[in-house]
Amino acid sequence: MRKVLLALVVMSLLFVGNAPSFAQGTPTQTIAEIAAGNKDFSTLMAAIGAADPAIAQALSNKDRQFTVFAPTNAAFDALLKALNMKAEDLLANKAMLNVVLAYHVIPGAFPAAAVSTLDGVVIGTSLADQGATDAGFPKNALAVSVKDGKVTINTSSGASANVTTADVVAVNGVIHVIDAVLVPADATTIAASMATMMEATPDAMAAQPVSIAATVINSASATTKEFTTLLAAVQAADPSIATTLSEAGPFTVFAPTDAAFAAAITALNTTPEALLTNTALLNSVLAYHVVPGEFKAATVLAAIKNGSIKLATLNGAPLTIAFKDGSVTVNAAKVTATDVAASNGIIHVIDGVLLPPAQ
Repeated sequence: MRKVLLALVVMSLLFVGNAPSFAQGTPTQTIAEIAAGNKDFSTLMAAIGAADPAIAQALSNKDRQFTVFAPTNAAFDALLKALNMKAEDLLANKAMLNVVLAYHVIPGAFPAAAVSTLDGVVIGTSLADQGATDAGFPKNALAVSVKDGKVTINTSSGASANVTTADVVAVNGVIHVIDAVLVPADATTIAASMATMMEATPDAMAAQPVSIAATVINSASATTKEFTTLLAAVQAADPSIATTLSEAGPFTVFAPTDAAFAAAITALNTTPEALLTNTALLNSVLAYHVVPGEFKAATVLAAIKNGSIKLATLNGAPLTIAFKDGSVTVNAAKVTATDVAASNGIIHVIDGVLLPPAQ
């Protein structure tokens, strides 16, 4: 799932430019601590401090993994000038800060070597599903472009930012420095909607569904059982897989049925026992079913109305989603059920096990 050290070094050189300098080595600080210790991120840290405390708490959590595209002070200055706005006015708009900051945070760690392979690929953010633009681009997502060794991050609003320094490694993920602030399409409307959600009554908040991991567990133990092999695979894999599916996310999981696993085991000429003892294979395959960000069925359908879309996964290799012969397909698998809601994302059921390109 990760490239060898040489590839990391080579690909990180593709991002160089004029940007803040960082002490590198074995990481000891969180993303929040690194940003707080660099004067070029003072506006970013002011924004995090003025936003929902959950954002600072997440970026300080050593048990989670994130990728943060971090705008410099100069990037914020350019945004404020374009909006004809003062910094204090932006910092007073908590709902907007929550939207913009969440749009810079990717659940999961994507170092330079991984990002550099995602040309033309859409990657989800920590912003919840907000539908798609008229052109079919998911509003809560980013798209990666790689040209002449330079990486550009494209937004749903049509703007873009260049990565100027990559692989500032933290104990809870990685920072890539960018030269512009990322703002999603319809940010004002999204902020107003999120502000309304934050004012929800305690009873409404209590009605939220359980996590993706708990949803799989509940289904595997139901009267009509499903996902029993998926659950066994998660339990046999590295514990970080189960932790990921239990934490905040958001994630989109394409969940193979028991029949899908049975077919894959036959096709691979193996046994359930042999599969469940191959931890490395399980880690790679399971991560390939997990997409950072929340992508509901309606958003996916809008995105593929004129073709297909490639989504980044925690494996590093992307999935291709398309509409074929009357069905939505993920690689060669068909989607059989959609929008199983979870507290940390969403589940779509598929009739095949997805194997990464290297498998």
